[in-house]
Amino acid sequence: MTSTAIPPPRRRHAFSLPNILTYGRLVAVPVVAGLLQWPDELWMRWTALGVFTAAGITDFLDGYLARVWAQQSSLGAMLDPIADKLLVAATLLMVVADQTISGWSIWAAIIILCREILVSGLREYLGQLKVPMPVSAIAKWKTTLQLIALGFLIAGRAGEIVLPGTVNIGCGLLWVAALLTLYTGFDYMQAGWAHFGDE
Repeated sequence: MTSTAIPPPRRRHAFSLPNILTYGRLVAVPVVAGLLQWPDELWMRWTALGVFTAAGITDFLDGYLARVWAQQSSLGAMLDPIADKLLVAATLLMVVADQTISGWSIWAAIIILCREILVSGLREYLGQLKVPMPVSAIAKWKTTLQLIALGFLIAGRAGEIVLPGTVNIGCGLLWVAALLTLYTGFDYMQAGWAHFGDE
């Protein structure tokens, strides 16, 4: 009687294509921030927008390919939201620093940053309790809207030459993203409320 050996499960290593795309998004963070260090150099703004756009596309592709190719991993699940948050936070800081957004619009940036820190802390706390906290559909739309708004703001002064009102469009979309940020943040807090105090 011959026995059929069961092949071992395919090893999901750190260098699968979805994870490489996530690494690329992490690398894009200092590149975009560095290019925005000289806001008056218009070609640098366009280059920053190109890098930022490519990074935003990988945000969709890495998760999609991981699901389609069954290459989902705990490393990718951890790094994907981190890469998103770093890209958004670094870009927000740079467009505030060069005064692309100012006045009341800075509060939209503050709301977004505070929510990201709050939800990250909540995820860490619930993770210790082995409570899953999946990303909601609205949260994904929120991230997409943030990236689009930041794209307009990165173009900034360079974009105004091509499309007058570019900065105003970016600020308007940023406020919409901030309102969605508040909603999703409250939604996550409500979902985790039942577990507060459970050890």
